[in-house]
Amino acid sequence: MRISSGGPWEDVVGYSRAVVAGPWILVAGTTSTVDGAVAHVGDVYEQARTAFGIALDAVERCGGGPADVVQTRMYVTDMALQEDIGRAHRELFGDIRPVATMVGVSALAHPDHLVEVEVTAYRP
Repeated sequence: MRISSGGPWEDVVGYSRAVVAGPWILVAGTTSTVDGAVAHVGDVYEQARTAFGIALDAVERCGGGPADVVQTRMYVTDMALQEDIGRAHRELFGDIRPVATMVGVSALAHPDHLVEVEVTAYRP
């Protein structure tokens, strides 16, 4: 199963928002792009919540749920913003406690993106 969120980059680049591979749900890098525009410019906390929300919607469309998330990755353009991203992550996944990685990067697809997230879920 392959899921599209309807984002413009999916067709331009040729990828799926999420793919089901056996018991795994793999969600592509996801930003706070909503209706073709960057949401919450300058607010990394809200960008992270929005990006995770889009990713979790893809997990749910694949038959999973937040409790199935086993791994998250966060790519951030400024590591000084990590506490706000971590707060958003904790609010969404604090009881689930997936393994998580946060990586500093020099840039993302749009200069107003401050964070991009990936989510992996497992459904036995």
